[in-house]
Amino acid sequence: MRSFAHALAVIGLVSTAACGGAGSSTGAASTPTAAPTPPPVVKTAMATVDGKSMTILVDAEKGMTLYWFTPDKGAGKVTCTGGCLSVWPPLELTDATTKPTGGAGVTGTLGTITDPNGKPMVTYNGWPVYFYAKDKSPGDTTGQNVGQKWFVVTPDLTPNA
Repeated sequence: MRSFAHALAVIGLVSTAACGGAGSSTGAASTPTAAPTPPPVVKTAMATVDGKSMTILVDAEKGMTLYWFTPDKGAGKVTCTGGCLSVWPPLELTDATTKPTGGAGVTGTLGTITDPNGKPMVTYNGWPVYFYAKDKSPGDTTGQNVGQKWFVVTPDLTPNA
């Protein structure tokens, strides 16, 4: 009986090896595919702000300047509503993007909150970020200091608390 069990064990090992089992490698190892890196939503650019050349944040798609609004003080609070949004539209995520990412030089924290339109709005260091309707071209910073409440977003913007 003992040699019968031994014979079965040997047959099992031989058939495992012959079928590409342990000890035999007939194909390439399977490598998990990494998820594609989403394109940045925000990037840095050089622009003239108040007569000085500065690094600012812009949307990655069109290169338009981003602004923060002082009355939004307090993490997650959006106070620009109604007619304000037609002049200062929010940077919203597209349906294909669930988390904002930043390009090189975007050193702060990107996040989202729900804007008055019910869509995910991008935040930078806790500040909701907006465009200015009167900016017509990349690099325009005409919204700087409007009403002493609107300011260009810079990479070193102090966190909103």
